[in-house]
Amino acid sequence: MDKLRIMSVFGTRPEAIKMCPLVKELAARPEIESLCCVTAQHRQMLDSVLEVFDLKPDWDLDIMTPRQTLSTITSKCLLGMDEAIDALKPDMILVHGDTSTTFAGALSAFYHQVPVGHVEAGLRTYDKYSPFPEEMNRKLVSAIADLYFCPTVNNKNNLLKEGIGKGLFITGNTVIDALKTTVREDYRFTTEELNRLPYGEKKIILVTCHRRENYGEPMKNIMLALRQIAEQHEDVELVYPVHLSPVVREAVDTYLRGTPRVHLIDPLPADEMHNLMARCYMVMTDSGGLQEEAPALGKPVLVLRRETERPEAVEAGTVKLAGVVQDDIVTMAERLICDKDAYAQMAHAVNPYGDGNACRRIADAILWHFGRGKKPADYLM
Repeated sequence: MDKLRIMSVFGTRPEAIKMCPLVKELAARPEIESLCCVTAQHRQMLDSVLEVFDLKPDWDLDIMTPRQTLSTITSKCLLGMDEAIDALKPDMILVHGDTSTTFAGALSAFYHQVPVGHVEAGLRTYDKYSPFPEEMNRKLVSAIADLYFCPTVNNKNNLLKEGIGKGLFITGNTVIDALKTTVREDYRFTTEELNRLPYGEKKIILVTCHRRENYGEPMKNIMLALRQIAEQHEDVELVYPVHLSPVVREAVDTYLRGTPRVHLIDPLPADEMHNLMARCYMVMTDSGGLQEEAPALGKPVLVLRRETERPEAVEAGTVKLAGVVQDDIVTMAERLICDKDAYAQMAHAVNPYGDGNACRRIADAILWHFGRGKKPADYLM
């Protein structure tokens, strides 16, 4: 029997962190030929993840251009995917999450009548402009997909409410699988500044902020809140790997640069980021992935957004919505900095995002779909 040709498509750093373990799991299955197509929507940050996981793509669209727009990303992906699909002839295409690469990859697969598997399916805010453009990307992919790999029960229920009743699997999140391979107690950072941080002596807060819907006034408020926290708490140091977006870098330079106890560094490779997260005190972020990763390492998360498509984390107590108002952000951060009980309550809450076996369940589900294995049991926390 011929091997199934399963092509994983991704283009950004967060997608790569979550998809590389799956590409490798599929490659370990004798029934599957695991193919990898990258769009390089984020060139430099994508390449650093590929290096960490020692993964060489079979096809590279290399679409990134300075100050690219959503339209240029999507159109270049569509045109590039035509050639990749014709050359590699996949039996199924896997896309991840909610990026423009994800939407374009799924749409191209549909145009070629290739089945689609959606990894990290079913996340919703039900506000099409927040997060933008991610909320509509994932909803549009849901209309195209054939298999849906949902991290949680809540994600599956979202799809059921939308009338999607077939091909649903609860797998956990593949990012937990990734952490199992990257976090080590004896890890030494290649970014020397991180080796010199006073872990244990001071409260190290890991910060990220880059989402498009936070551009403008929300990002200004976030930066001012971070500056206030650093200035008012001598026992705190902030570490901020600054996204390469010119908009983000301009805001950081305007409001944060030069602030005492704020370390502004370049984006980190996946293994450096995971190990910094493992050693930090808490996380403040507008990222989606960090809401899943940090709780697996026992770190409280304050989400710098108005809403989250990960309500199960809020319900579990691992994540709190801090919003984008300066005073609210400062108040919530100070509670975790100063109140040991509040901190412990979040740090010890159970992470709802899986047990590190999501990739195995996804591979089993794909084989079942093609009649080559048993249907995997759902992951239930």
